[in-house]
Amino acid sequence: MKILVAGGAGYIGSHTIAELLKQKYEVVVFDNLENGHKEAIPCVKLYKGDLRTDKKLLDEAFEKEKPKAVIHFAGYTAAGESMKIPAQYFENNLISGLNLLEAMKNHGVDKIVFSSTCAIYGFPEKLPVSEEETKKPVSPYGESKLIFEKILFWYDQIFGIKNVCLRYFNAAGAFLDGSIGEDKEPSTNIMPVVMKVALARLDSRNARQGQTEKFTLFGQDYKTPDGTCIRDYIHVLDLASAHVKAIEYLKKENKSNYFNIGTGKGYSNKEVLEMVKKVSGVDFKVEMGPRRPGDPDMIYADNSKARKTLGWKPKYSDLETIVKTAWNWHKNHPHGFS
Repeated sequence: MKILVAGGAGYIGSHTIAELLKQKYEVVVFDNLENGHKEAIPCVKLYKGDLRTDKKLLDEAFEKEKPKAVIHFAGYTAAGESMKIPAQYFENNLISGLNLLEAMKNHGVDKIVFSSTCAIYGFPEKLPVSEEETKKPVSPYGESKLIFEKILFWYDQIFGIKNVCLRYFNAAGAFLDGSIGEDKEPSTNIMPVVMKVALARLDSRNARQGQTEKFTLFGQDYKTPDGTCIRDYIHVLDLASAHVKAIEYLKKENKSNYFNIGTGKGYSNKEVLEMVKKVSGVDFKVEMGPRRPGDPDMIYADNSKARKTLGWKPKYSDLETIVKTAWNWHKNHPHGFS
């Protein structure tokens, strides 16, 4: 079975492609390489194009490759940035997806796995967060993902295109052998940012331009045991396996569904920093900063639906494994794929 992976050269996409190939799927990628890297998918055919504007190339990819299903990763993903440039987030995350769905419709492809997010829940009222939690995003990023989930509903109702929406919690970690990992500039998530701080402290000669030897921790007065935010960190390899399970679900059940993909527990920012110090052996500086707008005190998943329905469970998502694999990648690729 051939899968077209939109945004497949990015962080989660590249790890998912490795898992798809391992499970004997054929893969073709459509990616503009804005946040992706060709080096992360060396054995896969790449159509370099933008889903927003290169509709002719997208049509060509469907016509030539004849995929049976699509996995859609191609979107902007930084909630904070979306508060500064909302128009770009709505344009990219909605127009790209609509063009992809139209191409699927025109070529008779009726299965799609969508990279969604726990940001659609906003500030949850109950923990752990179930899929039935009220949807109330607090950023254009979260809102754009929720809108596209609604668009997918209507493409199922009208055209029979079945979808699985995977609502990620906090992706982290890297490939076990260190061959691929997270390489995005500028970094916004805590894990790659703190890794680069540790690297700069360890060897300033190998630090990327602009990296510093101190980490700024935003907020220490949250309603948590140590005062810092608590998040559910899911290893990128566990996320990758969830996508394969979602494809298998669509093949077997041929119906739409949605799932939280998280571990069911959380770690605080301070716990993350301490684990990075332990694994790296680097005692970097930490300075306190103000809270960031829109950050909930804590959020972690109820993943029981994914466990029961998909037969999925996380294998690599303990904090030490996440940090060790991420550190291995960053230490051996201080300048990313370049």
